[in-house]
Amino acid sequence: MKKIFKVLLYLIAAIFIIIAGIISYVSYFLPNVGKPENITVERTPARIERGKYLANCVTVCMDCHSHRDWTKFAGPMVAGTEGQGGERFDQRYGFPGVFYSRNITPYKLSNWTDGEIFRTISTGVDKNGDALFPVMPYHYYGQLDREDIYSIIAYIRTLAPVKNDVPKSKADFPFSIIQHLIPQKANLQKRPPESDTIAYGKYMITAAACRECHTKDKKGQVIPELEYGGGREFALPSGIVRSANLTQDVTGLKAWTAEMFIKRFKTYQDTSFHSPTIGEKNFNSIMPWMMYSKMKESDLYAIYKYLQTVKTIPNQVIKFTAKS
Repeated sequence: MKKIFKVLLYLIAAIFIIIAGIISYVSYFLPNVGKPENITVERTPARIERGKYLANCVTVCMDCHSHRDWTKFAGPMVAGTEGQGGERFDQRYGFPGVFYSRNITPYKLSNWTDGEIFRTISTGVDKNGDALFPVMPYHYYGQLDREDIYSIIAYIRTLAPVKNDVPKSKADFPFSIIQHLIPQKANLQKRPPESDTIAYGKYMITAAACRECHTKDKKGQVIPELEYGGGREFALPSGIVRSANLTQDVTGLKAWTAEMFIKRFKTYQDTSFHSPTIGEKNFNSIMPWMMYSKMKESDLYAIYKYLQTVKTIPNQVIKFTAKS
């Protein structure tokens, strides 16, 4: 009996050592996406203009890296906070820890190389080699054209420096370990010509990371076979809001024309529109409509045409359930 007990103790100790070894390896040696490239991005007017368009209207970097006024519909960005960071994502909204968007103005990035910024955008690994929480959809940005990422870098280098020291993010256990496994090397693609409407639409919808929000998830990971079917839940103080079905099912966009799709976005660009104040228990949208409304109509049209090609998924979405 003593011998069996001794063997069991050895087995338990061995298992403990193996687990500790795995955790140590993951914590200290991952993520492994390679060193930052030795690059210098030339800040040409064309790049800065393209980067401004992407960061404010498509990839919407300014959405998370500025301050949004959540007392109003769709949380419009507060003027003068562009790039300052500090938006908090925590357990109240279903996140496994407390995460803050970084200050991406020159106040914080002046000592970052262009290669370090490029690696962060495309792989989710920061200057210090630490993994970022994927509320920043770097898996999608890592599929973009190198030149588009260069343009974003050129643009954010022109932002006015905003003195805002953001607290360090802290993941809960065990996600604090799992987070090291998420970043991966970039899989850069060439931006298709706009004349290839569907391929271009796929590229632009990837840049906008629409799939991430408009697909149901399981433990934070989108379910591939349900992509664009909507129904992903987002916790707000007022209740649960769910994303729309973007497929060609009757519960999605089947009855929508291209003109209707584009108008849905452009409504918020109309000078007569003013984001209304939202009550604490009322529906609100996490989608940054005011930013996406500035997307070029031709880009919205290409996205619409691409969505017509994705798998049809029946899913009647209840867009909001108020907190009782």
